[in-house]
Amino acid sequence: MKKLLYMLLLSAVSFTALSQQRVAQYKSKEDKLNEEYCTGLFKTDHGTYFDMLNDDVALSARSYINVLDWLQGRVAGLQIYTGRNNTMIPFIRGSRAGIYVDEMWRDADFLNVLPVTDIAMIKIIKGPFAGGFDSPGGVVAIYTIRGDEEE
Repeated sequence: MKKLLYMLLLSAVSFTALSQQRVAQYKSKEDKLNEEYCTGLFKTDHGTYFDMLNDDVALSARSYINVLDWLQGRVAGLQIYTGRNNTMIPFIRGSRAGIYVDEMWRDADFLNVLPVTDIAMIKIIKGPFAGGFDSPGGVVAIYTIRGDEEE
């Protein structure tokens, strides 16, 4: 009887372990992007993702000069305001959002010189972000194309 219970327990544990391995093989598109580009505090499951290399919707962004122009109206809670010197400033739910390019903080003026065709992924993280300054409302994280991804 003990052998039978031991065999049942062993088979249940192995079945559970194998099923977890199988689930790990099927990752969503967002999980794959998160693993490929994000590190540290930016590697959160929460956020809105835009794959600028493969999505048909994102390909329309190439006609815009500033990526914030394209993002306006595409993310719930994200509003883009224009400052005194015509600088676009992102706000998420009424609080200023920080701009990070390749996980380094950048001023909003930097996006005027960053070509939209050089962007591989955009991740919008809503809510307070503990990873840096100037981001009480959230983060607009922009990841550029790496050398091994260029066509």
